[in-house]
Amino acid sequence: MTKKYEITIGIECHVQLSTKTKLFSEVDNDARGKEPNSCVSPVDYALPGMLPRLNGEAVKFAIRAGAAMNAKINARSRFDRKHYFYPDSPKGYQITQFYSPIIGAGFIELPSGKKIRIEHAHLEGDAGKLTHYDTYSLVDLNRVDTPLIEIVSMPDISSAEEARDYCKELWRTMVYAGVTNGDLYNGNMRFDVNISLKLPEAKELGTRAEIKNLNSFRSVERAVEYEYSRQSKLLDQGEKIVQETRGWSDATGKTTPQRSKEAAQDYRYMPEPDLPPLNLSSEFIAAEVARLPLLPHDYRAKFRGTVPDDLIEILLDYPSLSARLAEVEDSADKKIVKRLANLFSSVLLAEENASLLNDKLPEAPQLIELCTMLEQNELSSTAGKEVFIKLFEPKHAAKSPRDLAKELNLLQENDSAALEALVASVLEDPATRQAQADYKAGQAKVLGFLVGQVMKASHGKANPAAVSEILKKQLA
Repeated sequence: MTKKYEITIGIECHVQLSTKTKLFSEVDNDARGKEPNSCVSPVDYALPGMLPRLNGEAVKFAIRAGAAMNAKINARSRFDRKHYFYPDSPKGYQITQFYSPIIGAGFIELPSGKKIRIEHAHLEGDAGKLTHYDTYSLVDLNRVDTPLIEIVSMPDISSAEEARDYCKELWRTMVYAGVTNGDLYNGNMRFDVNISLKLPEAKELGTRAEIKNLNSFRSVERAVEYEYSRQSKLLDQGEKIVQETRGWSDATGKTTPQRSKEAAQDYRYMPEPDLPPLNLSSEFIAAEVARLPLLPHDYRAKFRGTVPDDLIEILLDYPSLSARLAEVEDSADKKIVKRLANLFSSVLLAEENASLLNDKLPEAPQLIELCTMLEQNELSSTAGKEVFIKLFEPKHAAKSPRDLAKELNLLQENDSAALEALVASVLEDPATRQAQADYKAGQAKVLGFLVGQVMKASHGKANPAAVSEILKKQLA
């Protein structure tokens, strides 16, 4: 159904950089599971006379993030003060980059091929966290000045599904670039979604509402869908959209107003007097760009034509699987690569084996040997999965799949002479004579019963495909 209004979406994403220390002090940057206000310094508390000290690693990470987004890295950038007064900001301002950001224009290409333009991205220190109770709120400053890059997209997104896909591809890009842990649950990446509606013939964009701090791709999609419905109803009733910040509730599936949206002048931006401008040499920038590993689009190009596109998209959600598959691809033929991709999908990503994703993956030579054995019918599919799972156990981790299969008595019988003798013995059994007669009379489906009898006689070790062919010959 054609929608009455066109939706325009721009997304601001805050990416927490995975440096060891904070952006402006030598304090632990990873506060997950830590006591509130335990990862703080006098700089975070904004005690008198405490000056910020810029973390050089955060600058390097920002360069890599920008390169991963196909963006221009600005050799000269500077920090500014963004003033606002809130309990989680002891300084009364945020150190950010407004006038001269380190990352310029770039783009993120979606799996569909559409490019979402990046306006810019800038370095900044995060605010703290407020936890609200019935009659009071508590402040945790552990998060103050954790290093962020804020990535600002152009309003190129035109549907809830596209907003979800952009956020997911941006997450993949930042994680593969190695600049963030990408832990959405703990807020390593948070999405602010700006949404406006207009009639197709209107030349100007509508008034936008900003949905703050979404931390899942599904929440982004649902929030956009709800906001389209809310704004379109208001417009249909002749009412105006208020420019405001809104919160999202996964539980209710609704957005609610938080505060009116400030304009840039409300923040009273001014140059940060305690930090000098950044002046980066072209050699420094080039060295960091050269450190970029393979990114999602590199893996797509590497696997396309060997692994189905839908399976590639599934595996790209797991960087360790993509990396290992690429390692195998460098030294094995396409059949092995495809076999391994299917093994990852059918075994590792099965719900009952989800915990294995936290363990060390088998090495590439082990995986190549296992997949080769499966290709050559030395192992059944079931036996292959069993060997694969066993390789994750510490006591088996160093073993070759062949030795492990022998140890578990899982090798499949492929010797033609041995199989022919086994089939002959089953056909001599009076219990199979009626099935033999039925098959010869044209009832092909009974062949499965006879194959089963041979498999039973071999204790499951016979190659069923080979058995089927031998049966057909002997019953001809």
